Amino acid sequence: MDRRDFLKTGIAACAAPIIAKATASASEANGSGMQYRINPLNGDKISLLGYGCMRWPMNGDEIVQEKVDEMVARAMEAGINYYDTSPAYLRGKSERAAGKALSRYPRESYFIATKLSNFGDNSDTASLKMYKDSFKEMNTRYFDYYLLHSIGGGGLPVFEQRYVKNGMLDFLKKEKEAGRIRNLGFSFHGNQEAFDAFMKIHDEGGTKWDFVQIQMNYVDWTHADGVRNVNAKYLYEELDKREIPIVIMEPLQGGRLASVPANITKEFKSREPDSSSASWAFRFIGSYPRVLTILSGMSSMEPLEENIRTFSNFRPMSEEELEFMEKMAVLMKEYPLVECTACQYCMPCPYGIDIPGIFSHYNKMVTDGTFAQSPEQKDYMKLRRAYLVSYDRAIPTVRQADHCIHCQKCVPHCPQSIRIPRELNRIARYVEQLKSSSDIL
Repeated sequence: MDRRDFLKTGIAACAAPIIAKATASASEANGSGMQYRINPLNGDKISLLGYGCMRWPMNGDEIVQEKVDEMVARAMEAGINYYDTSPAYLRGKSERAAGKALSRYPRESYFIATKLSNFGDNSDTASLKMYKDSFKEMNTRYFDYYLLHSIGGGGLPVFEQRYVKNGMLDFLKKEKEAGRIRNLGFSFHGNQEAFDAFMKIHDEGGTKWDFVQIQMNYVDWTHADGVRNVNAKYLYEELDKREIPIVIMEPLQGGRLASVPANITKEFKSREPDSSSASWAFRFIGSYPRVLTILSGMSSMEPLEENIRTFSNFRPMSEEELEFMEKMAVLMKEYPLVECTACQYCMPCPYGIDIPGIFSHYNKMVTDGTFAQSPEQKDYMKLRRAYLVSYDRAIPTVRQADHCIHCQKCVPHCPQSIRIPRELNRIARYVEQLKSSSDIL
């Protein structure tokens, strides 16, 4: 059965219900309990839990294909049918790994989403090659969901340089007409002005977006800084009123909402002792009915199984629970975390610095409550030593923050618009102050 026949069968069976204002009427579950959403534009029945392929298990610089195969097998068994990747993920190796794992299953049994990630050379020749290479890497004749990758940074001028002046947007529209792209959309990182400009393109008919991928979680819902990213509530409502299906990225803020500070964990456990912090974060997002699927970058079997349990017994939040999540968001904003999602777009650093590793270690120590703050702090010397020892174990000396020379080459690649050299310098100063046992600024 080809995709066209599959869709006809699916649409006849599901009657393509339009996403309603109640989650229950927009969702379905199969025999295993996996929650599904129906794309109102074409009848696609998509698992509410999507697989983000940016964090495949690695051994050094190589993806461990055997583990990828095992996790995809378990995901398919559980009913996960949406797989999101990119030519930019894992230094160009994610698509091939995903393609190898998925090719063992009937093509109509899963949906592929990939992207035109032409951040560097965005000439028509290089962009076209990237597009065609994705077909080879993923061993497919069509893409279900194809995205213009990470638009918004730099506003319309950068968008036009990457996709308009080189003719790629017009080309991709023709590819959609030819059936090699079923749905054309974009992933967004930028400010409100940029987002409004892309919505205007949609409204005026220049390009009708079939779906949009946004960053959404209970912290960014109303607490985004407005410079690096926009409140997800605004993005969601703008898309919802246009009835544009929404794909969610960074539901856990790069893992930070899966391992929250002890006082927030205590709040969650006081309500539901057996529920994880991650499950609370996922339930928050899934409570909004325009959301088509929520991407999770599951790098091992443990989070995969946990997420399967959450989405196979999915419970939308009550109004009271949504208010509770806002209180947790306020608490999260009190912690001095670096808002890195470990996407690794900044890598490799030309000077060998492990940028995401440094930020991940720092954030973990803060959220674990093992963050040395001042000599007056209880157990300060113990916490101080723990940070320094774990830092040396996690990050080789030559790859630590104090080796940053502020070349700024990483900055334009960060979709979160983090001022990476400044943050590295802050951590380097913090480490130096721990070593000298002086007061921490």
